[in-house]
Amino acid sequence: MAELSKNIRELKSILYGNGESEPVTEACVQLTQEFFRENTLRLLIICLPKLNLETRKDATQVVANLQRQQVSSKIVASEYLEANKDLLDTLISGYENMDIALHYGSMLRECIRHQSIARYVLESDHMKKFFDYIQLPNFDIASDASATFKELLTRHKATVAEFLSKNYDWFFSEFNTRLLSSTNYITKRQAIKFLGDMLLDRSNSTVMMRYVSSKDNLMILMNLLRDSSKNIQIEAFHVFKLFAANKNKPTEVVNILVTNRSKLLRFFAGFKIDKEDEQFEADKEQVIKEISAL
Repeated sequence: MAELSKNIRELKSILYGNGESEPVTEACVQLTQEFFRENTLRLLIICLPKLNLETRKDATQVVANLQRQQVSSKIVASEYLEANKDLLDTLISGYENMDIALHYGSMLRECIRHQSIARYVLESDHMKKFFDYIQLPNFDIASDASATFKELLTRHKATVAEFLSKNYDWFFSEFNTRLLSSTNYITKRQAIKFLGDMLLDRSNSTVMMRYVSSKDNLMILMNLLRDSSKNIQIEAFHVFKLFAANKNKPTEVVNILVTNRSKLLRFFAGFKIDKEDEQFEADKEQVIKEISAL
């Protein structure tokens, strides 16, 4: 094991350089070729649980660096992972093991920099597991899973838009019932903020229109506006305003807004945030105007 730790440390110093010298391009290219040709990535991932903490950290940095190394202007790591997708299954299931979850999570985020690999994960059954991992009792692991989940759903815009369109029903059913309705403050706050970012991303405009045309989604957002946390109310407002701004509101959405109009107008009249924010005030005025005009 001491020998293995030493070898991994040497790999790291070739790829990153040491305190005295920068990495040498030719050495990095040669290392990259040999690393993937000899199946060393598989070996590192499989053996990681047996390594000590410092060596795990070194191994994680080596794997991260190799995802970006080019040989003859090709990303070798991407081709290797496409042919060895079972390694991604191993990395994802690492969230179930406290000792290696953070190392595997970090490696996984580097691997999904490659679009084809992100697509594989998005289209796999693993996506459903993330709704469990994000709510694990260990805060660090739950946060790491949340970071990976976010990366999967933001990095490759076209792939994400396609995934959300194809998997709209089950994905938003899980998102609404498990994350937005979570009893955990951090889970709920992160979920509502992420929902806003996702729906406001121009590449997800079709998904956004579908989301804001649902009366069930509207009811969830109206409940979040009444949350005991001001922060959650503010994040919920940024999603609620999309329902109000929709020029083609379905009748059932209009009916709910009309039925609750006086309550909503009363709520927004007293809805303030701590610091002055012109954009927030302008958005609020617009929402009041839209609801009043129904």
